Amino acid sequence: MAALPGLTLVATPIGNLGDLSPRALATLRGADAVLCEDTRVTGALLARHGVSVTMMPLHEHNEDDQTPKVLARLRAGQRLALVSDAGTPLVSDPGYRLVRAAIAAGLPLHAVPGPNAAVTALTLSGLPPHPFLFHGFLPPRAGPRAAEIARLRAAERAGLSASTVFYEAPHRLAEALAALAEGFGGDRPAAVARELTKRFEEVRRGTLGELAAWYAGAEARGEIAIVVGPAPEERGSAEELEARLRDALAAGLSVRDAAATVAGATGLPRKQVYARALELARE
Repeated sequence: MAALPGLTLVATPIGNLGDLSPRALATLRGADAVLCEDTRVTGALLARHGVSVTMMPLHEHNEDDQTPKVLARLRAGQRLALVSDAGTPLVSDPGYRLVRAAIAAGLPLHAVPGPNAAVTALTLSGLPPHPFLFHGFLPPRAGPRAAEIARLRAAERAGLSASTVFYEAPHRLAEALAALAEGFGGDRPAAVARELTKRFEEVRRGTLGELAAWYAGAEARGEIAIVVGPAPEERGSAEELEARLRDALAAGLSVRDAAATVAGATGLPRKQVYARALELARE
């Protein structure tokens, strides 16, 4: 289980420190350096396991500057590990630009899988586990947030049928749930998962309307994931077909992709849907 030359993405606990795997620990222990969001957070994790290793900060604000230095160390054959403060790197965390640069440079890339809040919340939600869409954080301001939810709803009208996972800050949870209830409908099934794997883990299930009402008057603490169930099936009249196609085209899909998506969702003949999509695109 020794660390391999190259860059290794290492998943770390999302709450319970006992969830660090033996392979993850061996990789961190054998690394020449550990790239991390916050050296204080990662330092505490390493200290708990008796690991002494050089730490290098890599976060949203310095990733572009750090990437050439990291690539130079990788070219020299070093073993580098990348971690986030919690969970799987790159999933709503820094590292994507570095990974893309390493791939483009032909440098070795590995991963040690492990904890992930989105997947954990999905499995605990009681909502359909696949397909699912991981969205991450909604925009913090009301206007952009409503626009993003409307874009997702348009994709649903065009045929998307999936459970969707969001991350949210505790102080924005109530307003985010209210916005989701407004955009998706208050009767849409959903779940709020917080403090996953920790002592006060909680998963509250209900409709978006019920959850919005609950958290309007209840304080939420800790890391939070929201899981929203898939849209109910919408069977189509000609008006509904046109609405789905318009939504798909407005969402940026090509005529061909819009027709394929809507045909798959409605069960209508693809040629018929494609012909109508062409007509709408020419308007």
